[in-house]
Amino acid sequence: MTITLHVNGKPHVLDIDPQMPLLWALRDHVGLTGTKYGCGQALCGACVVHLDGEAVRSCVTPVRRADGRAVTTIEGLSPDGSHPLQKAWVELAVPQCGFCQAGQIMTAAALLAKNPSPSDEDIDTSLAGNLCRCGTYLRIRTAVKQAAAAGGKEK
Repeated sequence: MTITLHVNGKPHVLDIDPQMPLLWALRDHVGLTGTKYGCGQALCGACVVHLDGEAVRSCVTPVRRADGRAVTTIEGLSPDGSHPLQKAWVELAVPQCGFCQAGQIMTAAALLAKNPSPSDEDIDTSLAGNLCRCGTYLRIRTAVKQAAAAGGKEK
């Protein structure tokens, strides 16, 4: 079946199984590897991308659900790293291993798009489903607050 994905503003026409997880379509067919495979069961958040602006777990989202819709990956959030979240992550040295960070950033970006001035509780609630084996949760929260103070959107 032909699926058309609009990934980071560019169309990709793929002849793939419509049940394939969006994660594998992005990684194996579009060639964008910033979105990570963590658990494959929507439990860890490493695979978060935006589908029409909403944060979704791409490991359990069938690619057919993204047909004709806008998909944004970590590579498309801000290709030059100028998004306030990306800047805050670097400035505050948030990641240790870095594996979960794309999912953390994409989840935080969806939060800031809906709530430009989140409280600590809002941040913690929004990111509760994103696991960080290194335990950088306090730095993550601080980075989200710093990005919110900077406007939260790409500059």
